[in-house]
Amino acid sequence: MLPVLFDTDLKSLPLIHRGKVRDIYAVGDEHMLIVTTDRLSAFDVILPTAIPGKGAILTRVSNFWFKFFNRTIPNQMSDMPLADAIPDAAERDLVEGRAMVVKKLKALPIEAIVRGYIIGSGWKDYQANGSVCGIKLPDNLQLADKLPEAIYTPSSKAAVGEHDENIDYAATIDLVGKELAQQIKHISIKLYTEAAAYALPRGIIIADTKFEFGVDSNNQLTLIDEALTPDSSRFWLADAYRPGSSPQSFDKQYVRDYLNTLDWDKTAPGPELPDEVVQNTSAKYTEALQRLVS
Repeated sequence: MLPVLFDTDLKSLPLIHRGKVRDIYAVGDEHMLIVTTDRLSAFDVILPTAIPGKGAILTRVSNFWFKFFNRTIPNQMSDMPLADAIPDAAERDLVEGRAMVVKKLKALPIEAIVRGYIIGSGWKDYQANGSVCGIKLPDNLQLADKLPEAIYTPSSKAAVGEHDENIDYAATIDLVGKELAQQIKHISIKLYTEAAAYALPRGIIIADTKFEFGVDSNNQLTLIDEALTPDSSRFWLADAYRPGSSPQSFDKQYVRDYLNTLDWDKTAPGPELPDEVVQNTSAKYTEALQRLVS
């Protein structure tokens, strides 16, 4: 297993942004280096405890889905070898297996969330008013029920330490224009539906997921950031799935459930995670990778 990497400090490249999980560096004028660390965020707070191997797993899973959807939508991946982006061998070794050289694109200010099942904040909204992000749902749904069809429930992107906010479809039109808003909604539901159909025979229910998009100089919609990872999705164990209860998961819901047992107000600084939670979380991420990619 790769050494734990909480953050990076590459001297050969200028740092553009340090996010909740990813450190992003400039590679010339047209490319960027995205390094996925082992940091874990929960409730939009970066926890002080890293999950060993997590960054490498997320990178492999994202790369798999980028290739899987290559004919459906362009993605951020570049042909530039890592050695060209980081000529210094010592620095390159620090991020090998967790780094992607990507095209520099204009990121859009929308988190494109697609839900196929009712859980999490969607369940809370449904209990309160029978709808999610203004979308009316059938009566008498149970926790974790499958929805009649996948729904698009976008949110606005928040800065590190702040909470994303659910928005309705009309707000996405205000943010990016009607044409791009329509494209994002259509492709997000398509990607989710195809991925869910692939994952189910492999024992994983993809309950919901989050996509991010950018545009190139021709305003062509492009898939960026990460894709259908245990960080950006809810992955449930299909064999144990029972509506009415919170399903067993392969994602960081396990960590959220642990944090909910603590006397913590969901603001920074976050609490340290015990070894058992770290090891179990690492094992869940590893199993998701094995089921999806192998």
